Amino acid sequence: MSERRHLELIAELVPYRSHVLDLGCGNGELLAYLKQHRGCTGYGVEIDDDNVRGCIARGVNVIQRNLDEGLSIFQDDSFDVVLQLETLQNLRNTEAVLRDTVRVGREAVVSFPNFAHWPNRLSVLRGRMPVTKTLPYQWYDTPNIRVGTHDDFRDLATKNGLKVLESFGLHAGQVVRSWPNLMASVAVFKLARA
Repeated sequence: MSERRHLELIAELVPYRSHVLDLGCGNGELLAYLKQHRGCTGYGVEIDDDNVRGCIARGVNVIQRNLDEGLSIFQDDSFDVVLQLETLQNLRNTEAVLRDTVRVGREAVVSFPNFAHWPNRLSVLRGRMPVTKTLPYQWYDTPNIRVGTHDDFRDLATKNGLKVLESFGLHAGQVVRSWPNLMASVAVFKLARA
């Protein structure tokens, strides 16, 4: 239930009838939701073959591409909103893709697992890497090549000349606005160029 609620909360950040690019769109569930409930159009970018087939089955336009190759196939301001949800931690060239995200979209919505969430901190204090619903892998088999925190991302956005329009956390299907670095399992940022 909380995953579906997270999807709905993210969708609320996307204006009605927006032209959307979803980077790392998975099986296209969010784009299909945005099309049906918010009148949006757009494309997904996905590398995984099974997810690409899932997009096609949902009627979602999808481009198969590795995000680490960048977004040079898209012109500046091609989209109203670019979504980069739970992909940032898997990218090798994080800053370049982040800058490209706000180049091709007037606004961007970025989310990622918040490593500073209190249960994660407790695991590290106990001498173990956290394994949670948001970080479900062991340290040795994780697809995540980096971990970040809500506060770290705010610094990264500033360093790259991005304006934070809104930020909050998500946890168990709820928006977390008080102490999101400590109390939220997922960090969410709405960004634009400064």
